[in-house]
Amino acid sequence: MIKSKILKSHSSIPHTDEVTIACEDGSFQKAEQKTRILGLEEAKQLAKNQVLVSDFKQQKLEKEAQKNWDLFYKRNSTNFFKDRHWTTREFEELKACRKFEDQKLTILEAGCGVGNCLFPLLEEDLNMFAYACDFSPRAVEYVKQNPLYDAKRCKVFLCDLTKDDLVENVPLESVDVIMLIFVLSAIHPEKMHLVLKNIYKVLKPGKYVLFRDYGLHDHAMLRFKSACKLEENFYVRQDGTRSYFFSDERRSFWRSLAARSKTVRSPRRAGTVLCQWNLGCWSSLAAAPRLLKAQR
Repeated sequence: MIKSKILKSHSSIPHTDEVTIACEDGSFQKAEQKTRILGLEEAKQLAKNQVLVSDFKQQKLEKEAQKNWDLFYKRNSTNFFKDRHWTTREFEELKACRKFEDQKLTILEAGCGVGNCLFPLLEEDLNMFAYACDFSPRAVEYVKQNPLYDAKRCKVFLCDLTKDDLVENVPLESVDVIMLIFVLSAIHPEKMHLVLKNIYKVLKPGKYVLFRDYGLHDHAMLRFKSACKLEENFYVRQDGTRSYFFSDERRSFWRSLAARSKTVRSPRRAGTVLCQWNLGCWSSLAAAPRLLKAQR
């Protein structure tokens, strides 16, 4: 298996680092990655949006976070997100972490939504058992109602990753791969470390956490109007759901934990800016101690 490695940058340019990234043909190459520089109008738009939501409303949003996501799924049912068939292509660890070809793989999708990532994985890999959780009761029910749901191959349960102990539903150190796909961005930055502390309890020593989420200056960030800002890089949508956009500083925090990490950019579409996502992988033994120490 070819591994991507963290490469220390010797450049003096801010927000620049050199990483190993996967090419379309499956090979690996070095590339210099920079945070996308805003255009003049974009910078003006972002500069105008500096008024923070009141403390009272922020506390209310935190208290009602579960309710707001549950209402989101009530309104959108299973129709909002597209199925994610790119997971095994982007994360080779889902296949490469097996010691032998027929090894049964156990995964956990933390924050599974209605199963847009879960079910494509189960269809593609018949030798896989999946745990999946979400803190929206409706989302969990939608997963159970899916025709592809098979209790012999999957266990889905309700869980608030910031406070509910995963060990109540998943055996200690039993999972080969944990996926956090567009999940941490929906959680208050001050509580993200609680999620990671929680998931490491069920991860086998030396196995992997796969992470993908929004990056700074993503087009979704620039769409927020005034009075939607909660704090730096953290915003609230009209429906009460929230989104954090990972900066270089926060990304470097993940990299300090990572056994492997890379930045991936989405395809450019006509009429939109280039969205920037973080994509990373780190092992439990290398990452967990530094993570918990850094967040105390």
